[in-house]
Amino acid sequence: MGKTRLEAFSDGVIAIIITIMVLELKVPHGAEFRDLLPLWPVFLGYVLSFVYVGIYWTNHHHLLHAVKEVGGGILWANLHLLFWLSLIPFVTTWMGENHFETWPTVAYGIVLVMCAIAYAVLVKALVFHHPKNAALARALGRDRKGKLSIVLYTAGIVASCAHPGAGFLAYAVVAVMWLIPDRRIEGHLGAADGA
Repeated sequence: MGKTRLEAFSDGVIAIIITIMVLELKVPHGAEFRDLLPLWPVFLGYVLSFVYVGIYWTNHHHLLHAVKEVGGGILWANLHLLFWLSLIPFVTTWMGENHFETWPTVAYGIVLVMCAIAYAVLVKALVFHHPKNAALARALGRDRKGKLSIVLYTAGIVASCAHPGAGFLAYAVVAVMWLIPDRRIEGHLGAADGA
């Protein structure tokens, strides 16, 4: 079956996730800049989560650009990813409103690691469904960055138990690592198209 509905549905869910996150930013009751200061943890969590959702959206776009069709397993793997992404607004708000206390920061890390695992499952499902798409398999390679992300998220979860700021820092490092778009798919598919 075609991939158009999967792309449209995923884009819609991701747009709703971002909308929910921004709606959680409450307007202060005062009209001075100092009235914004108590909101810094919520805003900081929002910025990091917005970056994460953007990273997943762009990589999801590149990933689906590399294939022409999807099957039932891919649909479920995609739903699995969207489920974990849909929890980002909840843990973002919980963490921010509680000023990066231990358990909200741990929960945030757990959701991030589950998003990374779900994305890896989606990648495997796409490669399995397209065994003759050598360009896709080459483009995805060993996915060192994805595996390193899971390790850093796990380290962040453990660090959050001792010092939540250290855990948050680990999560931010992974986001920075992914801010540079992954050009593997574009490069390999461009080469395959040119050949």
